[in-house]
Amino acid sequence: MTALKSALLAALGMAFALPALAADPAAGEAEFKKCKSCHAIIAPDGTEIQKGGKTGPNLWGLDGKAVGSSSDFKYGESILAANAAGKVWDEASLATYVVDPSVWLQEATGDAAAKSKMTFKLTKGAEDMAAYLVSIK
Repeated sequence: MTALKSALLAALGMAFALPALAADPAAGEAEFKKCKSCHAIIAPDGTEIQKGGKTGPNLWGLDGKAVGSSSDFKYGESILAANAAGKVWDEASLATYVVDPSVWLQEATGDAAAKSKMTFKLTKGAEDMAAYLVSIK
């Protein structure tokens, strides 16, 4: 093996050994301003964590919560189908959902025609947003 090849393999090995950058809940909290026009985060005791709109459901306590299960919100049929399929929110599913809600629903339900009432797509910072949302308990 040549010295150059050995050096390249060693560098490649070190690159894979580096830890992945962790999602940043603080950055997600700062980015939540993009969500406030439709969503609020209100604790069960009425404390407003994030004041916002009511076009979308309250985003309190999503981690481990069944998809489309807030009793005070009227969901679309595709997200209700994801609920019926037993889908539950976690950090990974939230990060994927906010990038393209309709694509997430299509994959979650197996229905290529599934669509979301949420038309907003988060073009960057999805991991941070998801980390923030699951941190609110």
